[in-house]
Amino acid sequence: MVLDPHTHSTFSDGHVWPTVRISEALRDGLDAIAITEHLEWQPHLADIGHPDRNRAFEIADDANSKNNLIVIPGAEITRTAPASHINAIFISDANKLLKNLVPADPGDTRAYFAATSEWPAQKAVDAANNQGAFLFWNHAWWRNDFPNGIPLAPKFHIDNAKKKLLHGIEIANGRSYSEEAFQIALDLDLTLIGVSDVHGLIDWDYKPHEGGHRPVTLVLAKERSPQAIKEALFKGRTVVWFKNLLIAHKKNMDSLLEASMAVVSATYTGKSDILVITIENHSDANFLLENRSDFTFAGNSDVIELKQHATTRLGIKTGRRLKRIKLHFKVLNALVKPGENAEITFASKIEVVEQLPGN
Repeated sequence: MVLDPHTHSTFSDGHVWPTVRISEALRDGLDAIAITEHLEWQPHLADIGHPDRNRAFEIADDANSKNNLIVIPGAEITRTAPASHINAIFISDANKLLKNLVPADPGDTRAYFAATSEWPAQKAVDAANNQGAFLFWNHAWWRNDFPNGIPLAPKFHIDNAKKKLLHGIEIANGRSYSEEAFQIALDLDLTLIGVSDVHGLIDWDYKPHEGGHRPVTLVLAKERSPQAIKEALFKGRTVVWFKNLLIAHKKNMDSLLEASMAVVSATYTGKSDILVITIENHSDANFLLENRSDFTFAGNSDVIELKQHATTRLGIKTGRRLKRIKLHFKVLNALVKPGENAEITFASKIEVVEQLPGN
């Protein structure tokens, strides 16, 4: 299931009404979206005074009443380091994650942020966990916290991860991917998360009309339901999709690749000893494969691209006729560890087809 678990609207520092997030998600073919407004950072408070911090979710959910999209309630706990920004999704009441002080000047965004940040971030984390929420560390490499873009896990997050109060970490956010955040996820046993963190318009930021896509979390859920998504997130069954790069733990990646690609035919025709195989890719991602087999190709180099929702024919120089074949590939746009690509093996029986007269 395709999930974007980090989005904003005018109810925090976004630039669109919550209903637009629903329309975009439906156009993008998402299965689920979380509404996650900043709690403490409220630059529009003078214009949109909303004492009920659940309101953005309620508006989005109402707009989705006739659709099959799953809308998840959430909030972004917004602090300076070491807590920094933490998303909590599957919450029941955003108001309990905030000590909502009434500002003397609603237009003074920084004063409001400073006042609301006096309530310890740990209490907000605890309040979210008391609601059974799934919490993840946002854009760990953010330059406000790490000017060199290389994040180090602070004691705050290490302790919460050990206590199972922090459950995931973004490794892709907007236009950025962090190998260091990926390693932190492995070190602390955190679920891998990819998000748009959209504030403006998806079409402007990611240009789907030009073949782009928002970063998302592919959730390997057992069924199409909010409960199944939540269960899979807590179990770490995710794959991040970012700029056509797939990132996951090996077990999850293997499951995705095996479900996405398959050999649909392998034949020798007539007197030719060149094997022709057809591979189908029925996923939304293009796959870039590098041949790691002993065989060479007729008509292709060792690097091939399997286009989304398409079939690709390859000529394989097997040397002699075989009854079965195994082809090993490195998946160049899939990572199972920082710097380590996924691999896939296609195995198939081989048929012999007599060449028709005139062919």
